[in-house]
Amino acid sequence: MRYLHTMLRVSDLDESLSFFCGVMDMREVKRYASEAGRFTLVFLAAPGDAEQAQESTSPVLELTYNWDQEEYTGGRNFGHVAFEVDDIYATCRKIADSGVTINRPPRDGHMAFLRTPDNISIELLQKGEPLAPREPWASAGNIGEW
Repeated sequence: MRYLHTMLRVSDLDESLSFFCGVMDMREVKRYASEAGRFTLVFLAAPGDAEQAQESTSPVLELTYNWDQEEYTGGRNFGHVAFEVDDIYATCRKIADSGVTINRPPRDGHMAFLRTPDNISIELLQKGEPLAPREPWASAGNIGEW
């Protein structure tokens, strides 16, 4: 068995691509549009997985955009998508500087949470051992739900 992908339905493809590619630095590796099915699939890979994903389309995040508008609610019910990062503090700083709220700051140098434009939780995990607690994150409180 091997992991293939996680699928997220998105309400605005451009906004979601801006978030995942612009803020999260993911790379588009494949796109498929179905006129008959009235949907577009966009497959994204994390930078460290991009080469493998180009060859095997895994591991990837599949964004599903249905052309006929519908409202998606309850993103928290989905759970979350997790990414391993080299430096959780630098990653959270970059994300926060882009205007995205860090809902659960990396107080412990190990874990943080944020949300996509469609309210899906994203977990960031420090690669290897946790980093030493550091301000401004160590004393930062949670914001909203994560």
